[in-house]
Amino acid sequence: MDPIFELSLIMPTRDSRKLLRALHHQLRTAIVSGRLQPGLRLPATRKLAALTGVSRNTAVAAYELLQSQGYISIRPGAGAFVTDQDSQPMRRSPSVSDSNTDSRIVSFWRNPPSLPAPFQPPYRFDFRIGLSDQSSFPFQVWQRLLVRSQRSLSKTPTSYADPQGQPTLRKMIASHVSTTRAVAVQEHDIVVTGGTQQALDLLARILVTAGQTTVAFEDPGYRPAHIAFAAAGAKVVTVPVDKNGIIVEKIPPGTHIIYVTPSHQFPLGCVMSVARRIALLNFARLHGAVIIEDDYDSEFRYKSSPHDALQSIDHNGSVFYLGTFSKSLFPSLRIGFVLAPPWARHALVAAKRFSDWHSPILEQETLATFIAEGHLARHIRKMRKIYGERRTALTKAIASHCSDLLEPISVDCGLHLTAWVKGNLMASTIAAQAEEIGIGLYSLARYPIAGKGQNGLAFGLGMIRAEQIDEAINSLAGLMRQSFPNGAKL
Repeated sequence: MDPIFELSLIMPTRDSRKLLRALHHQLRTAIVSGRLQPGLRLPATRKLAALTGVSRNTAVAAYELLQSQGYISIRPGAGAFVTDQDSQPMRRSPSVSDSNTDSRIVSFWRNPPSLPAPFQPPYRFDFRIGLSDQSSFPFQVWQRLLVRSQRSLSKTPTSYADPQGQPTLRKMIASHVSTTRAVAVQEHDIVVTGGTQQALDLLARILVTAGQTTVAFEDPGYRPAHIAFAAAGAKVVTVPVDKNGIIVEKIPPGTHIIYVTPSHQFPLGCVMSVARRIALLNFARLHGAVIIEDDYDSEFRYKSSPHDALQSIDHNGSVFYLGTFSKSLFPSLRIGFVLAPPWARHALVAAKRFSDWHSPILEQETLATFIAEGHLARHIRKMRKIYGERRTALTKAIASHCSDLLEPISVDCGLHLTAWVKGNLMASTIAAQAEEIGIGLYSLARYPIAGKGQNGLAFGLGMIRAEQIDEAINSLAGLMRQSFPNGAKL
């Protein structure tokens, strides 16, 4: 039986594009204010839809968004329940005093920076970035290799494994990187990590002296990298990016660490020029700095030849090269790697050991076999063609439907394409309006580190089919012209 639900919800008209936002906001406000008490079972989505006059899909989406933000929990077969907000310090009002906070908690983690919720309602047209196409992954092959690895491991004595990573996987990663990126590397150069984020955390542990080490980041850029180093006590500076990558002459002389995404800058998508790469390496040499090169989706180039990785042209042992399999395979496979200079390898392995000892053995062995048997190379070739077709369809659709509204940044690589918004239209407003009609895409306002968010939209290629793109961009162009017929700034 559904609970009695007496909360009055005032909804916009049915033809409004703000139904989901209004429903989510009112339910969230009622939870935060205590009007909906912890443990209360909320109405079923059909009942909520009937009470509020929205579609069931909108009700489902509102509950899923509240769940992703921690306001409710959904128990299969039981329903949706309000969570205890007192047990979730991240949700406190900023005005609440920290005077009762345990002094042993490092100040950074008392009030950590927020990141957008990773899970969002399903979209009819999904341009979210950072996601790959799992529907094309050969899961049957992966399952077969997983079972084989499981059988093999069952015959070996139980023990902890090498923190640096399984030798079989490190050997295969070395072969893969040598082939795809022309990086000269041996298996002993590689440290296997739980994805790029753990790699960043480990590097922050071994490279940062709290309050003394200065780390430079691209702006706009990848905020989780900035957070990892800020949490370790680094002094953070930001450096602007142009069409050739990070502007080296604007890096402060006292910088100790520089984080860059040279192969496909995140989120603008530009490729660092050869001249900038040489200038950056010269800066590191002259100032005794180290460079963290995040090569997060370098496998996906469609026509042009790749530039040399910074690591491959570094002759001073100043570059840490980060790679991941989240983009080439699937995001939930938390396996990445670091190619570390010899002077830092022992410390990095020690940090990995005291972090989680080692990454999961079964997944490491399965991935090693997946690479060894050629499945990774075949999958990358297949996906390069699929993503290339989507990128072509996207650029054609923008040229056809809204060339007067959007100006794509011309690059030929990566899993997303960024476009500047022309005139006085605000990208963040466009993205919010697009969500209301089932188009999921991000504005560049999500990615500033210190500066003001730039006025552009980022279109991911991983979650949308090529045949959907023309209709999606046509709908987006219609929305922009209908909502802002005079290009009025909102």
